[in-house]
Amino acid sequence: MAQGHSDNLLFLTDEQLRRAIEAMFFAYRGFTADPDRILSGMNYGRAHHRAIHFIHRTPGTTVNNLLSVLGVTKQSLNRVLRTLVEDGLVDSRVGTRDRRERHLHLTDAGEALERELSDAQRARMRAAFREAGPAAVSGFREVLEHMMDPELRRYFAAVKEGER
Repeated sequence: MAQGHSDNLLFLTDEQLRRAIEAMFFAYRGFTADPDRILSGMNYGRAHHRAIHFIHRTPGTTVNNLLSVLGVTKQSLNRVLRTLVEDGLVDSRVGTRDRRERHLHLTDAGEALERELSDAQRARMRAAFREAGPAAVSGFREVLEHMMDPELRRYFAAVKEGER
């Protein structure tokens, strides 16, 4: 990045930052539109989608770990997990070392739904990155990582790139 351009980024105006915030809102709306359509016919929402995504990314994750990652209440997560388990999308297994723990895995049906949801989002992101160009890919990710709270950034870094 050229030094002059870099210096300009250090002095963004409030209006430029407001536009960036609006862009994030509208991009998020687009990013979630396809999964929302897929899930609406199943009476699922974004909480179900996030749970499915992170169970897929870290098979065997515990309920407590998922609580930490999602930042939701235990009651809210239990409601989501109960429907996913009852509908045969998630398997909850008793821990081998600590029988109080529940380890979460997607079933074959859960894997198929996760694939459908993530395929839609990957297609949208792939098209956006293709349109924006290669420099945008690393810049976008870097900005997102710097917006994360430190604990979530560590979690994000721990889930190896290219896994699953």
